[in-house]
Amino acid sequence: MMMKKMILTILMLAGMLSVTAQNPVQNEKRQKFDPAKFEAELEQFITKEAGLTQQEATAFLPLYREMRSKQRVYFDEMRKLRSTDGNDDKKCREAIEKMDKNDLEIKGIQKNYHAKFLKVLPASKVLKAIKAEERFHRNTFQRTVKPGDRKKPDANKKAGERKHSHQRPESRK
Repeated sequence: MMMKKMILTILMLAGMLSVTAQNPVQNEKRQKFDPAKFEAELEQFITKEAGLTQQEATAFLPLYREMRSKQRVYFDEMRKLRSTDGNDDKKCREAIEKMDKNDLEIKGIQKNYHAKFLKVLPASKVLKAIKAEERFHRNTFQRTVKPGDRKKPDANKKAGERKHSHQRPESRK
């Protein structure tokens, strides 16, 4: 009897391992984030969506990478600031002020590089590239968030109530 249970357990484990190994979608989700792959996919998406020729991509992408590299310093710092102790008002104020400063720095970098982009691409393609980048990030986020993790609208809110938590009530404006 004991031997039958042991054999049955081994067979069940072997079957589970087999199913797991044959499920590429689940295995794909387990893979760690690969920054190089992400950047390559982003650049390919932008090139395609903006309709860049090989010559245009060769001129544009090095500038784009340079801009992203400069912005990344600020993005990394902002990510660290988000973990500020929420119980320490002084640290929270400092974090908010630093995040605001970083936002302005990022926008300044964007503005400078947009001017550089306009020297190597027509404005229509620069705008398409900017929109493509936004779409790529949105699509990537939506693919990584599990359907059950997305917040559902509050069924208790009445129609016409504030839709965004950052909006002020009408009486306080």
